[in-house]
Amino acid sequence: MGILNITPDSFYEGSRFTDLSNILIQTEKMLSAGATFLDIGGHSTRPGATPVNEEEELKRVVPVVEAIIQNFPEAFISIDTFRSTVAQQCVEVGAVMVNDVSGGILDDKMFETVAKLNVPYVLMHMRGTVETMTQMTHYDDLVTDILDDLQKKIYQLRQLGQKDIIIDLGFGFAKTADQNYVLLKHLEDFKLLDCPMLVGVSRKSMIWRKLNISPNDSLNGSTVLNTVALTKGANILRVHDVNEAVEAVKLMAFLG
Repeated sequence: MGILNITPDSFYEGSRFTDLSNILIQTEKMLSAGATFLDIGGHSTRPGATPVNEEEELKRVVPVVEAIIQNFPEAFISIDTFRSTVAQQCVEVGAVMVNDVSGGILDDKMFETVAKLNVPYVLMHMRGTVETMTQMTHYDDLVTDILDDLQKKIYQLRQLGQKDIIIDLGFGFAKTADQNYVLLKHLEDFKLLDCPMLVGVSRKSMIWRKLNISPNDSLNGSTVLNTVALTKGANILRVHDVNEAVEAVKLMAFLG
């Protein structure tokens, strides 16, 4: 899953695109490199990001989804949003998946909306909001608490008729850097939920802060952790650098 941030303030500068011609160029690069999905987001979710209202988010993402579908009809587009209205409008113009970083907690209509849309839904674990999540990192038992939370939400979604659910543990969302590594170590435990797993660690602070480098220098670390995730059952890698992630997937396939 290649990341296309239609924002001016996402944490990794190389993923920010606001000009449509550059967006289409990057889309072609990602698809040519082997991306299965393109994840389009119009609201930065980095800690401390400036909130964006619904109208502005729609202005950012809907024309992009339309343009990509028009120019690359074979593309599978995921809309990265926590707002049900944005999800609905993007699916109506061609998106085929909803990636909700809030796991339904920021919009109580999201579960009902995705079930009616009948598209795959990425259920991510998060606490609080973008503004407060860094203060919500206390868990009685990290793995068990997140398993319980995801299991309850999967049940709610199934009751509404949601068929395809992909889980995302939410690396960096209401987790410290050390907690992120605990989750990665225990990734296989989440197979209990019987849902495909998406892992998004690409260029995150859990890499560059630990190595005392910048996001721009964290490609190698991203590839290392993506490879670890593949060994532990990850089904989808959400990445800024598609070519390197595809190479990791191809090489891992030779191990059987």
